[in-house]
Amino acid sequence: MIKTTLTRSLFAGALLLSMAACGGSGGTTTPAASGAASASTSASTGGKAGGTIAIITVDPSNPYWKAEVDTAKKSAEALGYKTTTAAHKNQPDQQNTLIETAINDKVAGVILDPAGADESVAPVQKLVDAGIPVVLVNAEISKTGLAKSQIVSNNAQGATVGAEEWAKAMKYKGTYVELLGKPSDNNAQVRSDGYKSVISQYPDLKKVGSEIANWDRQEGQQKMESLLSKNPNVDGVIAGNDEMALGAINALKEKGKLSKVKVLGFDGNQDAVNAVKNGTMVATVLQPIVEGTEKAVAQLNGVITNGATGVPDEKQALDCVLITKDNADQVNNFVVSK
Repeated sequence: MIKTTLTRSLFAGALLLSMAACGGSGGTTTPAASGAASASTSASTGGKAGGTIAIITVDPSNPYWKAEVDTAKKSAEALGYKTTTAAHKNQPDQQNTLIETAINDKVAGVILDPAGADESVAPVQKLVDAGIPVVLVNAEISKTGLAKSQIVSNNAQGATVGAEEWAKAMKYKGTYVELLGKPSDNNAQVRSDGYKSVISQYPDLKKVGSEIANWDRQEGQQKMESLLSKNPNVDGVIAGNDEMALGAINALKEKGKLSKVKVLGFDGNQDAVNAVKNGTMVATVLQPIVEGTEKAVAQLNGVITNGATGVPDEKQALDCVLITKDNADQVNNFVVSK
């Protein structure tokens, strides 16, 4: 049984901050306005499950987003929908194109992991104007009242519990560097702020450098190499996600320094969990992406069939789980067994 890690009351307000972190199938040649009217009627008054749900995510080559896509597809098809999948690679222009395709294909609804909080408002508005319900998962947009739901991990809570475990492994002293996620993604700043809120309590922990590595393993390795060239005797690394942390581990291995450096990840992907098991990563923070995506599909289905998500709040945050050697054996593809 996993013991629940409680954050300090100092960080209770951080929950609010964390919620701040394929083409379609062929169809008939019915004019778009007619399709929009039909979708709007279904979304507002309810109808039958069926039609196509477009799943638009970031990059399935990352195991975290692959789990998101696989879960959405499985959940939607179990409810009787067809699905299309597509990736925008965090490119707002590509996201806009994919959403326009979904509108033209007159999909029943959209599951979207948005490409930027501000950048995604206008594309989501397009879906609303077309009468197509959209549920966001993993990341939010900077406007409420458009998406039917915005379901995210409690990134602030996850960052605080991760940083506390890492600080303990560091024995509350030493130098460290930070690898940051994509700046347009609110989750990057929320996690960084969460780390800082804990680490700042320990004056003997000194940050000596940081680099943006955009959630990517290869870039994480390259940026870590650069940081090591300036700080060859660094004691620790905190990373905004597992892929960047795993890249840092690769760089440290090549320099023969890994055994002396404490690395923290975030996401809970299986490679990171295995790194925790073998001691090359202090801990990772598992985001409940499978649970969140299942909720997203269920709530979108509720809108399509009954005109409502069935939950009271548009914004919903799910607590993360600290993964250490004590519970790493219980993790399989972002799901923790009880």
